[in-house]
Amino acid sequence: MVENEVTFAPGSFCWLDLGTTDAAGAKSFYTKLLGWTSEDVPTDNGVYTLLKLNGKDVGALYESKPEQRLEGVPPHWLLYMSVDNADAAAEKVKSLGGRVEMGPFDVMSVGRMAVVGDPQGGMFALWEPRSHKGMEVIGKPGSFCWGELVTSDVKGAKEFYTGLFGWTTKTGDAGGMEYTELMNSGTPIGGMMALQGGMGNHPYWNLYFAVDDCDDTAERATSGGGKVIVPPMDIPHVGRFAVLSDPQGAAFSIIKLNERM
Repeated sequence: MVENEVTFAPGSFCWLDLGTTDAAGAKSFYTKLLGWTSEDVPTDNGVYTLLKLNGKDVGALYESKPEQRLEGVPPHWLLYMSVDNADAAAEKVKSLGGRVEMGPFDVMSVGRMAVVGDPQGGMFALWEPRSHKGMEVIGKPGSFCWGELVTSDVKGAKEFYTGLFGWTTKTGDAGGMEYTELMNSGTPIGGMMALQGGMGNHPYWNLYFAVDDCDDTAERATSGGGKVIVPPMDIPHVGRFAVLSDPQGAAFSIIKLNERM
């Protein structure tokens, strides 16, 4: 899992944000659950709320627009990958069989981005940093620590992402299930697994937040209006995790890592 000083080589997970139908409700849920504070930043497109852990940025949230809701876009977390050039990366996405949903476009003076999809339909964002590099804390309790692609075609997804970012992969057994570890310049940053029953209807990027106590956090999520999708369980030699959803329906995972991680 990711830890230590935060730097973002190209191909790294660098940012995440939540598009939600109730920004105030989501802000209340996550700040209580993960110990975050928030800072509302007015923009031309509405309020963008920065989420902070001990004063350092760990992500953001915003309220989705009415037209997005009419189109059936559900509340969701979006992972951003750092790139040197958003325009070139977006073109490469298309050449590898993916699609560009939005952009590339400038985000004020902080960076340039595009929202894209892999050939199987997993959505993510490309981020070309300028004044804003990304998360200021990773791998600590209350912050992002792992990205995981759940896909309908593991082989095709491997070809796409290794071609796009230069990632390498290592496939092994995880509790009787095939699991592919993703590495960026030799550093493990995430994983990939096959979409199976109970995991949703389409490919997606799942994100993990590190916590001090998986069971306690899951209980507090339900008392705060969220749901437990996968109850707390152990991953041998890694830690204890659970899959949750917030009161608006956006899914995410939590994990209490073993001390050696």
